[in-house]
Amino acid sequence: MSSKPGWREIPIGAVLLEPGSSVKVRTGDWRTFKPIIDQSKCVRCLLCWIYCPDASIKVIDVNGKVDHVEIDYEHCKGCGICERVCPRNAITMKPEGE
Repeated sequence: MSSKPGWREIPIGAVLLEPGSSVKVRTGDWRTFKPIIDQSKCVRCLLCWIYCPDASIKVIDVNGKVDHVEIDYEHCKGCGICERVCPRNAITMKPEGE
């Protein structure tokens, strides 16, 4: 007889069983490439923020206006979507550790 759990004992995949638990997992550790923003090229169109699948683009407001955007490296997985959608080439993917 097998000691492996049956299908009924295995938790459902891709389901958050505890509210807010995704914040506890630092998924940025999986990354091999990281996005770097050149603030001098950024026009704050926020396409990177719209398309980021991990909500890792943070919009920084000053006095009610968008001042700049930042990357939440604790959760960014380095997929590169932000680089591809940036119309001003303000985001470049660099090898992690560079």
